[in-house]
Amino acid sequence: MNAAMEYFRHIMEVVGTSVDGVGVFIVAAGMVAATIRLVLRLRDRAHGTGNYYSLYRQDVGRAILLGLEFLIAGDIIRTVVVAPTLQNVVVLGMIVLIRTFLSLSLQLEIEGKLPWQRDVARQPQA
Repeated sequence: MNAAMEYFRHIMEVVGTSVDGVGVFIVAAGMVAATIRLVLRLRDRAHGTGNYYSLYRQDVGRAILLGLEFLIAGDIIRTVVVAPTLQNVVVLGMIVLIRTFLSLSLQLEIEGKLPWQRDVARQPQA
């Protein structure tokens, strides 16, 4: 039974680290994709709005947001399953709080509203 539990913990450590790796890959690939889109927009100015810097920041911000979600998931997997000590759970809580604050800040900067704020459709004036 103890050997099976150790094997399970090892597998979850690998899964958590893999999820972290996916998060880092998403951030890096998203930044590369955003840079390529920026170059294409600059090259094809006829179809662009001229607001290249803002669009680039939004693309990079979206990549970071998605990557942060994977990084948080990897931390949760490794902390809760692999080493659920009180100290590790407290550290996980602090990491999740910091990353959540970063996510909310990026979301606010990208879309101009917090995730729980809905778009209110404007009623036509009579």
